[in-house]
Parts: sequence; C-alpha cells; structure tokens
Amino acid sequence: MVKTYRLENLSCTSCAAKFENNVRNLPDIKNVELNFGASKLTVDGDVSIEALEQAGAFDHIRVYPEKSRIEHTPFYKRRQSIETAISFLLLAAGVIISFQTAENNPWAIGLFGGSMLVGGYHMFRTGLLNLSRFEFDMKTLMTIAVIGAAIIGEWREGAVVVFLFAISEALESFSMNKARQSIRGLMDLAPARALIQRNGELLEMDTEEVRIGDVLIVKPGQKIAMDGTVLRGQSAVNQAAITGESIPAIKTAGDEVFAGTMNEEGALEVTVTKRVEDTTIAKIIHLVEEAQAEKAPSQKFVDRFAKYYTPAIIAIAFLVALVPGYVTGDWQLWIYQGLAVLVVGCPCALVVSTPVAIVTAIGNAARQGVLIKGGIHLEETGRINAVAFDKTGTLTKGYPEMTDAIPENGYTKQQLVQLAASAETMSQHPLARAIIKEAHGELLPAENFQSVTGKGAYADVERQRIHIGSLLWAEEYGLKIPQYASELQQIGKSVMAVFRTDVLVGIIAVADAVRTESPSIIGRLKEMGISSTIMLTGDHPSTADAIGKEIGVSDIRAGLMPEDKLSAIRELQQQYGRVAMVGDGINDAPALAASTIGIAMGGAGTDAALETADIALMADDLEKLPYTIRLSRKTLRIIKENIMFALGLKVIALLLIIPGWLTLWIAIFADMGATLLVILNALRLVRVQK
Repeated sequence: MVKTYRLENLSCTSCAAKFENNVRNLPDIKNVELNFGASKLTVDGDVSIEALEQAGAFDHIRVYPEKSRIEHTPFYKRRQSIETAISFLLLAAGVIISFQTAENNPWAIGLFGGSMLVGGYHMFRTGLLNLSRFEFDMKTLMTIAVIGAAIIGEWREGAVVVFLFAISEALESFSMNKARQSIRGLMDLAPARALIQRNGELLEMDTEEVRIGDVLIVKPGQKIAMDGTVLRGQSAVNQAAITGESIPAIKTAGDEVFAGTMNEEGALEVTVTKRVEDTTIAKIIHLVEEAQAEKAPSQKFVDRFAKYYTPAIIAIAFLVALVPGYVTGDWQLWIYQGLAVLVVGCPCALVVSTPVAIVTAIGNAARQGVLIKGGIHLEETGRINAVAFDKTGTLTKGYPEMTDAIPENGYTKQQLVQLAASAETMSQHPLARAIIKEAHGELLPAENFQSVTGKGAYADVERQRIHIGSLLWAEEYGLKIPQYASELQQIGKSVMAVFRTDVLVGIIAVADAVRTESPSIIGRLKEMGISSTIMLTGDHPSTADAIGKEIGVSDIRAGLMPEDKLSAIRELQQQYGRVAMVGDGINDAPALAASTIGIAMGGAGTDAALETADIALMADDLEKLPYTIRLSRKTLRIIKENIMFALGLKVIALLLIIPGWLTLWIAIFADMGATLLVILNALRLVRVQK
C-alpha cells in the first residue's frame, strides 16, 4: 500500500538521506521516495507513523498524513532555539568566570561542559552512533572535533563551536522552512470545506466528499473550493493564485473557475467538474513538488563531488595532525589544527548550495503563475539561445477580430459596421462573429438570411438587401473595388465587401489580431541577449510575413504542418544549440517535446499543457516569458555563486593551517558562515518579480 506523508524538521540533506535509509530498512517496506525540497515522504509498504518517527528520531523528524494541516511551531518555540538559548547562557557564564579566574577553573569547565551537552547532545548521540558504524557525515566530524578539543583542554573553544553549530542548525532549519513556504501557501489556498446544494438541500461538507455534478455555492468574499463551470451568477474572480494575474476576471454562466481563487463581488453557483484531488491547484502542487524532487545537473555534480570530498577532508585532517606533529613534536598544536580541519571541512554548505536555490526559484515561479516541472528545466531555460513561437494563440490572440472598416459612398463607419453585423446575425462563421462583436449590440432587424457557398451571405436589413462577402462577388455585380482592399489582402487580412445590389457600402477587414504585448516581448528578449526569435506557422507566407514584421521576430517559417514544425525545431537546434518552443500545448505537442524547453501557454485550463510542456504559463500571458528566463538565469548565477562561496571560504580557512592560524572558532565560522551565506543568497530568488 502506497502512502504519502508530510515531514517536519527536515532541514539537512545528509539527515534526509539517513532518514530515507532508516525507513528503507524497516520491515515490510518495498520502496521509499523522499522529496527533500517538498519535505514529503512516499512509502510503499505496511508501516505506522510511530515507526517512521522512530526512524527519524535522531533528528526529531515529525511525520504527518499528507492531507493534514500542520500547525507550524514559531521559531522561538522550537526545541533547537530553546536549547541554543540555554547553551548560550551557560557559555556566557563560563566565559565570564574563565576571564575573572582561569580557563581551567572547575566552575568554568563545568559551565562549558554543560553548554556543550545542552547545545550538542543530539549531535553527539548521532555522531557517536555514526562513528560506531564508520559513517562520516557532518555530525560525525563535529563530534570528533569537539571531543578532541575537550581532551586537549580546549573547553572554551569546544563550547563555542557547539553553540555556533547549534545556531547554524537552527537558522538552517528556519531558512529551509522559509524556502518551502511557497508550496505550503499553495496547499492552504483551497478551502477544506464547501457549501453544496444537493437534492434541494444546502450541505456543508469536506471537499473530499464533494462529487462531480454537485452545485457549489460561493458567496462574495469566499474562496472557491472546487474546479467547475459557472451555472448561475456573475462576479469578478481573483485568479492570481493560479495564473499570477493581478486583475480579477469577470465570470458569467459557462465560464470556468478554479479551486483556490477568490470570489470578490457577486454570488456564484458552480457545477463541480473535478474531484478535489484532480483540481488545477492540486495538480500544480503535485507537479511543483515533483519538480523540487528532481535533481538539476548542478545538484548531481555537487552530490558526486561531495561523495569524494568528505573522505578527502578526513584524510587531510589526519595528515595535518600526524605529519607536522611528528616532525615538530608539538602534538597538541597540530592535533588541534587537525580537529579544526574536520570542522571547516563539513560539506553541509556545499550539499545545500543547489537544492535550496532550486526549491526557492520553483516556488517563486509557482506563485507568479509559472509552473516549472523540474530543476533541469529551470537550468536549461537559463541557457537557451533561441526561442521559437507558434503564431496562432501565442503571438496572436487566436481568434479573428475586425481590424479595418472603411465606408464608401457617403456611409459612416458606424453605419457600415451596423449593416454588416445585422446581415450576419444568423451566420455561424467565425468572421461573422468578429463583425457582430464590433457592433456592440447595435443591430437592426434582418430577414431572409441566405448563405452563398464560396462567396458570402446576404439578408434584408430595413428593406434593403445587404450583401457581405468576397471582393470578386462584389465585382460580379459591376461594383468597382478600391485599391486599398487588395493592399489589405496582401498583408494577410481577410477582406470583405459590404454592398447593396448597386452601391458599395464599404470594405471590412478581419484578421487574427496580434497580441498587444507580442512586439514588446520580442524586444525584451532581444535586450536579454536572445536575438534569434522564430515564428512557426501553418499560414500562407504573405500573411506570416506581414504578422512577423509587425511583431519583430528575426525569422519567419510559414506553411508548416505539425511534422514540419518538428523538423524546424531540430534544424534550429543544430543551428543555435538550446532552443525553447512556445505553443499552446496541444497542436504543438511534437515540437514542444523535441525542443530543449517546451513552454505551453494557458496551462490553467488545459490538462494537455500541464502534461506536455516542461514549463506552463498558467495564464494565457506572454509577459511571463521574459520573467521565467530572467528567474532561470538568476538561479544559475546564484548556484554558481553558492558553490564558489561554499568552497572558497573553506579553501581560505584551510590555507590558515600553513602559518598555524586556523582555530576551531575560525573553522566553525567558515562552515556556519558558508552554510548561512548560500541559504541567504538563494533566498534572494524570492524577490524576483514579473
């Protein structure tokens, strides 16, 4: 039986690995998967929560069922924080006594010993257990160093090292919890209970009990508990939690709404279309947590490096203690230096340098309405050299709009649109709907509507027969078509003549309109150094050229079938290396899958987009693309900085061995400083905004 649990107090990667191994060794366990980034455990087997907590007792790991709402303990109330505070008070008292008398004063030694026990009891217990099994992790190295310091009489330094290590552990735990808060925030978005109208009764129930087809009642100011479609009512719904859009969307009957979004104004009755585990917000949480579990290339490199790094540090520490001690005879000094090498060599900062950046960046992106499905995709996005776009629905709006209405023979623009829309009232053609929309409801009564295949349609409007159709059809009636009509056709627009039997009323042009933001997005990509932007479309070359020039893309490839788009992506990869493809996630599935990074538009309403793409822009909003690339590049930069900080501080500290200046104080500051520095540096990613 496969069960998933939430974990608390999981802040150290080496502790996570040890916990996973302990659970794996429990009886009746078939498989275990631990997601450190999401603090989540999946177990295939028969096991109790008590047994799992026993496996994590070495680090006080708490285990909760997946659906539980975990009450998070404030930082100042946590066990680590209280123990660290007591350790500090004992250390401070010992320092005062040692300065007033002598460092080897029995009272001072007693206070230092008490400080070490309170602040380091759990570390010592784990470290000694590891030592008995020849497992060398951070706590093992620290335990050897502190016990060694006490043996050679360095009680004060040993106590300071334990206190600083306790601070480091407490702050690391606090920082990791901060990095995970974005996912916890998503989990708390959707209400746990819903008001349902079923069989004429109003019932309040847990969302797990709600069935597809139930009617959900949503009052003004309430969060929507389930995905569904509006049955009755109209309201503004704030969808920022799902799509990142700050402006509320107006929802009326037939519109889709999502769990976790806020109903701001009117009351809504919503027909439930998905169970609680299948809602969009549930899918986002699942995919983000899976993304945080997937190791990025940088993290894989660090893990491989750390595997050889720790044994190397232990070997160096022994050599530092033995060789100069044997040569000079000053065993106490060089054993002390060897112990300092063990402390400074703790690999914690190095191991945590990458995952904390990945967790923070993916969580930030989810809050902004961008779903990144793994650390590898985050890193690859930061390295792309070219971006290919589908045209329809990506660079353009995906539906026809009236772009030009030019009246002739004394008619006004308003009259032209009104007559054309009235004549098309009964038509189901997409171009007709674009014209009717532009009339804003100012329609005249129409009779005797008739569609003429291949030419257009006509109807009687105010006792006049109004035709609307092709330019050739108008010419058949002996009407002269202005030159500008042909020019509009040449730039890719669908041009129609509106005429009576003997008089041209005017010319109307309809086109799949360019998104207003598309040209600026292309401009911003060029400013970011991505000069190669390619439009891939099945449109006629003349239409594609006109739209491509308007938007400002650097390359236009027209007349492409889906398989041609796939070939184009492969060709672009040979030319530019890493290529991102932006599309709608359905028609462009082959090209999205073949590209280095597939980016789908409008993932909030499209399961295919969530499943197909590496990255889903949850809103139908291209504005998120430059933000995503900027976030990815900053994440790459911060990962490199973190690795440099983690190794650089340790190298500097190790060089102090040569003149004999390395102390336990400096060693713990180098280790703690590097760990906190990489965590705080990674948390800068929280501030990256659209």
